[in-house]
Amino acid sequence: MNQGGIAVVDDRAMETLDADVFVAGGGAAGLAAAVTAARQGLRVVLAERYGFCGGGAVAGLSGTVCGLYEATDSGVGPNQVVHGFVDDFIARMNARNGLGAPVKYGKTWTLVHDPLVWREVADGMLREAGVTVIYHALVTEVLKEGEAIRGAQLYTKQGKVRVLAPVTIDASGDADLVTMAGWRTVVGDHGRVQNPTMIFRLGGVDVARFLAAHGEDTIMPPAVSAQIAQANEAGYRLPRAKIWMFPTPQPNELLCNCTRVTGADGRELNPVIHRDFTEAEFEGRRQVRDYARFFREHLSGCEASFVIDTGMQVGVRQTRQAAGVSTLRNADILAGSKFRDGIARSPWPIELHSGSKPRVEWLLNDYYEVPFGCFVPEAGENLLVAGRCLSAEHEAVASARVTAQCFSYGHAIGHAATLAVKERIDVRRIDGADVRLQLNRDGAQLDN
Repeated sequence: MNQGGIAVVDDRAMETLDADVFVAGGGAAGLAAAVTAARQGLRVVLAERYGFCGGGAVAGLSGTVCGLYEATDSGVGPNQVVHGFVDDFIARMNARNGLGAPVKYGKTWTLVHDPLVWREVADGMLREAGVTVIYHALVTEVLKEGEAIRGAQLYTKQGKVRVLAPVTIDASGDADLVTMAGWRTVVGDHGRVQNPTMIFRLGGVDVARFLAAHGEDTIMPPAVSAQIAQANEAGYRLPRAKIWMFPTPQPNELLCNCTRVTGADGRELNPVIHRDFTEAEFEGRRQVRDYARFFREHLSGCEASFVIDTGMQVGVRQTRQAAGVSTLRNADILAGSKFRDGIARSPWPIELHSGSKPRVEWLLNDYYEVPFGCFVPEAGENLLVAGRCLSAEHEAVASARVTAQCFSYGHAIGHAATLAVKERIDVRRIDGADVRLQLNRDGAQLDN
């Protein structure tokens, strides 16, 4: 190509791979989708931009498997209502001592994981299932014939790789392939997204003393929020007063979800805009140092603490959502809506992170279901989505995007892709009730 006398050149040889299913992205959803389809005998290629799987849970260091347990005020212990692929993953993590016991999170519970063990477990599952994995690969274009997606083209250090497949799964988290295809997406609340956050690990903590002083709930008590407000008056820059601190499977360590990363102009930064993404990384790391200094000076057990590491990137809560055949509505969450073609459960609350104090709306002693149509783009053929870029309204995403649900979405979409390939039909001809049936046969317990 020649643009105004400037030649656009890449003389490296292109490699072509044939597959039944191509998966873009190796987060919880992409991993589950790829392994599920491969276990059904399909040839699966998965491309991931990092050198490991885990997405936001590992690269973004979100650090927890949220969304497994029912929320309640009853005082009864954890009641797991989400099953299927996630059970297999949790069992493998536990076998390697990669998960802690359930910890209190407001009215529910969550599991804190070791990010290194996550990478190793994912590697093992992919190899065992026979998935062809291409790490350090970025999707640059979709392959399109009319309105049908025929695969994608990747950038690697070796050169371009073209993957041809009758079914493609966009598990990018950002609906990248949907956008590349020219199909409609929706961004947040009229373009305003939930802000990213820079999560970090704090070492050198006397965890027993920390818990004795501040309680077992990972949402820090009002007294800590008040201390943060006072510290800001004394020269700190701590934009969020309500913070979360999780003991990890490692000794003397806390996982800290504290920062509120916004732009210098006060905007909520959108990580699909490259200038915003870069600004978020600068600002996130700056905030980490201020929070870590505050912890050393003010929180019991943290006097000798130090920052071990931050996420490899800011944690991303929301960017683009695919416009799907169905859309998960805000009202569906708090109503505990169930669907004939529901392919995933979620008991997780709506969490909105604008302002210094996040807003949480709980669904108690119940769960809602996410319909299959939320993963089928309203236009085109042969493309499914999986993960947090599902078709959903702004507040609904704030509940539906968490880790356990992304495992469930990938599990379902892996089965949907298998049906499409084996029946030689377009994905929009699949009945979600048939996917639900396959999921129940595979341990999802959606009708229990």
